[in-house]
Amino acid sequence: MLAHAALVAYLAMACGSVSAQQRAFDFAVIGDMPYTKVQEREYQRVLEVLNGTELAFVAHIGDFQFDARPYNQNPAAASMPCVEENYKAVLASFQTIRHPFILTPGDNDWTDCWPLQAQKVDPLELLAGIRAMFFPDGRSLGQRPLAVKNQSADPQYAKFRENLRWSLGGVTFVTLHIVGSNDNFGRTPEMDAEHIERKAANIAWMKQAFAEARASNSLGLVVLTQANPGFENFWPPAAKTRYFIPFIPRGQTLPNPATAYGDYIQALAEELEGFDKPVALLHGDTHLFRIDKPLYSKKTSRLFENFTRVETFGWPDTHWVRITIDPGDPQLFRFKAEIVRENVVNRRN
Repeated sequence: MLAHAALVAYLAMACGSVSAQQRAFDFAVIGDMPYTKVQEREYQRVLEVLNGTELAFVAHIGDFQFDARPYNQNPAAASMPCVEENYKAVLASFQTIRHPFILTPGDNDWTDCWPLQAQKVDPLELLAGIRAMFFPDGRSLGQRPLAVKNQSADPQYAKFRENLRWSLGGVTFVTLHIVGSNDNFGRTPEMDAEHIERKAANIAWMKQAFAEARASNSLGLVVLTQANPGFENFWPPAAKTRYFIPFIPRGQTLPNPATAYGDYIQALAEELEGFDKPVALLHGDTHLFRIDKPLYSKKTSRLFENFTRVETFGWPDTHWVRITIDPGDPQLFRFKAEIVRENVVNRRN
C-alpha cells in the first residue's frame, strides 16, 4: 500500500514536471531603435506595451542609437550617438523594463561611430565601454534579471562578455556579436584584427550552443544577433535565379558580393546538417520585417525546413515581434508582428 502511494506520488510529480516543461511562453524582440527624436517617443510607447505584456524576456538585437553619418548631416534630428550621455540614457531605458532584458550590440552602437564630427571617438574604446556597461557577469539586464552564461567565463574568450547563453522552457538561447557594416571588416588593419578575433569567438560560441542543445536534448535553439548576413549571397544557383528573376533578366550575371559573413553561414549550415530540432535566427540591421527560410544545405541544395529567420522592425517603423515557444507545436515557434497602434503611420483616424 505504501509502495503504491509512493508510486502515485512519483507519477504526479513526473506529470507536473512534464506539464511545466510543456507550457508555452512568449518573448519579445525589438531592434534598430531609437534613432531619431521622433522615434524616441515611439520607442517609449513600445516599452510601455512590453511592460504591459506577459513575457519571459525582451531582447534588443542591436543598433540602439542613430548612425553617426546621418546625424552629422542633421544633428537636430536625434540625440548625439556614440557618447557616454547617450549610452547612459539607453541603458536607463532598458532598465525600465520589468522583464529580463537581453542585448546584443549593433554596428551603430560602436563600429560605425568613427565618422562622428561633433566629438572624436574611438570605436574600439566604445566597444570596451559597452561590454563593461551593458553586460554584467552572469545575468541579463532588466528589472527581473535572467541568469545567463557569458562567453567571457572561458579564459580563452575573456573579452567577449556580450556573448550570452541560457536555457528556458527546454529551449537553448544564444547571442552572437555579429554586426552590420560587413562585421567591422575592411576599413583599417586594427578593425580587421578585431573582426577576425571576434569572428573566431562567435563561431566557437555558436558551436558550443549547438553542442549544449544536443547534450541537453533541447526542444530547439534560438540565435539572436544584429547583422543581416545576406543569406541570398550563398544560395544555390537555381534558388538565387528564382529570387532575382523579377529584378535581373534571366541569363544576366547575378550579384555575388564578397562579404565577411560567409564563415558564419557556413558554420551555421554545418551545425544544422546534424541537428533536426527547430532553430530560429533573429536579427535586425536592414529594417525589413520578414519571416522566411533562407538557409540551404550544401548536401541537398534544398532549404533546411527546421531553420527560420526572423528580421524585426527597425527605423522608421517602431513596432515589435512576439515569439511564442510552444512545445505542443511541432514547429515549436510561432511569430507574430505586434503593431503599436499609436506608432502606425498609415492609419485612418
